[in-house]
Amino acid sequence: MIISKTPREIEIMREAGKIVALTHQELQKHIKPGVTTKELDAIAEKFIRSHDAIPSFKGYNGFTGSICASVNEELVHGIPGKKVLKDGDIISIDIGAKYNGYHGDSAWTYGVGEISDENKHLLEVTEQSLYKGLAEAKPGERLTNISHAIQSYVEAEGFSVVREYVGHGVGQDLHEDPQIPHFGPPGKGPRLKPGMVLAVEPMVNAGSRYVRTLADNWTVVTQDGKNCAHFEHTIAIVEDGFEILTKA
Repeated sequence: MIISKTPREIEIMREAGKIVALTHQELQKHIKPGVTTKELDAIAEKFIRSHDAIPSFKGYNGFTGSICASVNEELVHGIPGKKVLKDGDIISIDIGAKYNGYHGDSAWTYGVGEISDENKHLLEVTEQSLYKGLAEAKPGERLTNISHAIQSYVEAEGFSVVREYVGHGVGQDLHEDPQIPHFGPPGKGPRLKPGMVLAVEPMVNAGSRYVRTLADNWTVVTQDGKNCAHFEHTIAIVEDGFEILTKA
């Protein structure tokens, strides 16, 4: 069941989203060669809590981190730990914050130091695919118009879209209906209505679309070992389109 949010609920989620965006901005200052993913996690948790929010991911189904920190061929759900970032790496950081009972959720992929032109292109295409999808987020339109726009753009650029992980509704629960695939034909799924709050989060691989989960039962990596990227915003459907909630 898709839960539409009231204007008051969206106002709270706007604040939750702002905290997420500010946390991303704070972490950007610290993403450099030599830092560990555990150090980034500690910075994020302290920052989120200093804004009267709690990390959405900490303890979620047993997850131990406050953020997901996924490096290079790691796609999502990377557990913060002793891994040291190196010049040329890329790191996907997924952040959730719960404020006054409601979640904000956003992921971004960053370069560490000087990255290759190939990685720059991967990040640019993945970020642009998010906005290509969001451009279809309008009242009355079908949900999979978002999905189709993302897949069409990504594949035209020579990359592949992961299919095992999808976007989702957001609210008092971190993951709500509907599920939002980032692939597939247009014109399917529910019609979008004002009050819907959605996390759209294309995950894009430089090589094949296939992924696998490591022995820690969390970290998802590309099957072929090639790099991948992940960009996500939480949005609210409004009368004339959409509003990005995860912005500072």
